[in-house]
Amino acid sequence: MLVTLLSFVFGLALLIAVHEYGHYRMALACGVRVLRFSIGFGKPLFTWRQRHTGTEFVLAAVPLGGFVRMLDERDAHVDSEMRHLAFNTQPLRSRALIVLAGPMANLFAAVFLYSAVNWWGVEQPKPVLGSPVTGSIAERAGFQAGDWVVSTRIKDDEPLITESFDQLRWVLTQAAIEKTDVQISISDEENGTPSRLIPLPLSDLDTREMDARLFQQIGLLAPFSAPRLGAVMPGGAGAAAGLAEGDLVRKVGTQDIQDAQQLRNRIRTSVGVFGQQYTQDWTIERNGKLLIISVKPKPELVDGKWTARIGAYVGAPPELTEVRMSFAQSLSNGLAKTWEMSLLTLKMMSQMLTGEASLKNLSGPVSIADHAGKSASRGLVAYVLFLAVISVSLGVLNLLPVPLLDGGHLMYYLYEAITGHEPSPVWTERLQRGGMTFLMGVMAIALFNDVARLLG
Repeated sequence: MLVTLLSFVFGLALLIAVHEYGHYRMALACGVRVLRFSIGFGKPLFTWRQRHTGTEFVLAAVPLGGFVRMLDERDAHVDSEMRHLAFNTQPLRSRALIVLAGPMANLFAAVFLYSAVNWWGVEQPKPVLGSPVTGSIAERAGFQAGDWVVSTRIKDDEPLITESFDQLRWVLTQAAIEKTDVQISISDEENGTPSRLIPLPLSDLDTREMDARLFQQIGLLAPFSAPRLGAVMPGGAGAAAGLAEGDLVRKVGTQDIQDAQQLRNRIRTSVGVFGQQYTQDWTIERNGKLLIISVKPKPELVDGKWTARIGAYVGAPPELTEVRMSFAQSLSNGLAKTWEMSLLTLKMMSQMLTGEASLKNLSGPVSIADHAGKSASRGLVAYVLFLAVISVSLGVLNLLPVPLLDGGHLMYYLYEAITGHEPSPVWTERLQRGGMTFLMGVMAIALFNDVARLLG
């Protein structure tokens, strides 16, 4: 819980600081005096003043936002000799650049974070497929456990060499949202010549909810994992049957077991519709010898449905590969990933507005904090990638043409550029109220989704 809270607060404060720093630096570059640079709201915890600019820097008690306060005649009286330093007296171009600099700072930060991870190198699961989900699109297409993915291709794009399972999931996510098919080149061994080209039809996929159920439909949930047992819990069904850590499961009954995903499915479905307990004969390999052990998975009622467990960790860790790029490649990839994530975010937002995607995809601070904690617990690289995703989301969100957001101010400036005068105070106030209502509604839905996920 403490890790979750600290990683969430630190990450949010950092990305807010990046956003406000963009406004701050552009304001100084345009000759505007910045009175206060604040991270957070409420009671100031730390305050210091920069001598040559006169800007007061503040770290406040509630780090859920921030602001840059500039000299402005609309807020307070400005002496005539200071008027040229006021924000409202600047040319339209300067005001627009100052507003735009905040979201762009977040997008540039995402480019930096993605590039840093690519350049530093990250270990990811090899692009070897586990057993596809029964009845899924992947199973019907002919994918099998142990298939090596060589490359993927969307529409008429150039084939993309697939270096890891994470890259494959990213391509499938993009294709699912675009509702287009993916051509996947398969080999039977690592670095082998492609032996099959399998089309994965995603055009008819139900993408209203971009969660685990989406990949359940696609059928490619996880990379290949050998059907080997990990820690066996004392008192569980596995321990009672005599299973031991390190056992490699070769068969369940007469069915050959190819990977851990297939074994988990056999365990979960070894229960009757009313919770009846059934015995399975497992053929295992232990210390080079084959043994047959009778296993009786224990039925459990989960979310109103019966499943079964053996009280043991099922599956060996997937094989990893290090994905590392040159400086130029990492920078290019960081730009491309930020651009793709921005388009993906916009597409999801537009689909939620049109009803093509469910509003359940909206996440609030509780879900974001949960993801922050989980990513931090997995290590620095996972946490940095989490920050990159949130930074993209902040940048894109703030560019939306909604009053109160940076994009709303840019909308006012566009009106001013076309008509030659600012929107009237009456219309500005009405739009501000409308923007506030819209944002409060979005926040309410996001918090409702957070609570629903916790209770579910």
